[in-house]
Amino acid sequence: MDRLMAQTKIKLQLPKDRRKKWFHLLIRDRYLYLLALPGLLFFFLFKYVPIWGLIIAFQNYSPYAGVLDSEWVGLEHFNRFFSHSDFFLLLRNTMAISLMNLLLFFPAPIIISIMLNEVRHTVFKRFVQTVIYFPHFLSWVIIAGISFVMLGQAEGVINEILVQLGFEKIPFLTSPNLFWFMLTMQNIWKDAGWGTVIFLAAISGIDPTLYEAAKMDGASRLKQIWHVTLPGMKNVIMILLILKLGDVMDVGFEQVFLMGSAAVSNVADVFDTYVYRNGILNGEFSYTAAVGLFKSAVGLIMVLTANKLAKLAGQDGLY
Repeated sequence: MDRLMAQTKIKLQLPKDRRKKWFHLLIRDRYLYLLALPGLLFFFLFKYVPIWGLIIAFQNYSPYAGVLDSEWVGLEHFNRFFSHSDFFLLLRNTMAISLMNLLLFFPAPIIISIMLNEVRHTVFKRFVQTVIYFPHFLSWVIIAGISFVMLGQAEGVINEILVQLGFEKIPFLTSPNLFWFMLTMQNIWKDAGWGTVIFLAAISGIDPTLYEAAKMDGASRLKQIWHVTLPGMKNVIMILLILKLGDVMDVGFEQVFLMGSAAVSNVADVFDTYVYRNGILNGEFSYTAAVGLFKSAVGLIMVLTANKLAKLAGQDGLY
């Protein structure tokens, strides 16, 4: 009986002891938590607080009535969206651009980081890193302006060079067949260099003795990359791939909006531009909230599915 009472007493004390331990850790690491506070506030205010506004996707929202007093319509907006004649066009364009980014853009930082890791001249390596990082800090307005100057059919630099070489001009900006590829190349030029930061950090964490052992076994530089560098980057690649799949429905509004035109509208209209046109310009807030909720749901399903498949394959996932 005494033993049972003692065990019960210990169990009652555990939550209190845990609270003391948590409070002690909070006091001990207060400066670290203070350092993280701006980031936590950002995500709380701009990522979590707006979630409650998703309820307008199930309403006929009126700014005058407010969120709580607007008329509830259930899944009416979703039914309208899925039955709309443009739904499959928007889905095709969005998925096509995302797939091209996944196949061409995602491997680019990996390849560049491996190439940079093989450079032995430190000054040249730092110079190249600086040059390829720079486009990341340019806005899409500037990128679009550069693209118009370089790729324009009338006075574009590249077309002028083609004419001088005896070739015909290519309508880079107005050809529907080239639009998706052009967007992907813009993404690679702008952000591939910046994406190498994470992969170079992953490479720096690889044990140097593994390379020494590979050399002792007679492995060439290419085989060292294949059998040491890539396996050392595997976990980081998998995690970033899962996160990339979560953004499969987000192809970048600014880029598509700035580069789109009437000539390529059939391949340039994506969910983001559709939401802008109907939500901001036409004031259909509830309808476009339903579209946004659909995009978020697809992204969540993609992340959960990819993470599960990674776990089943014996790889590290997000959680």
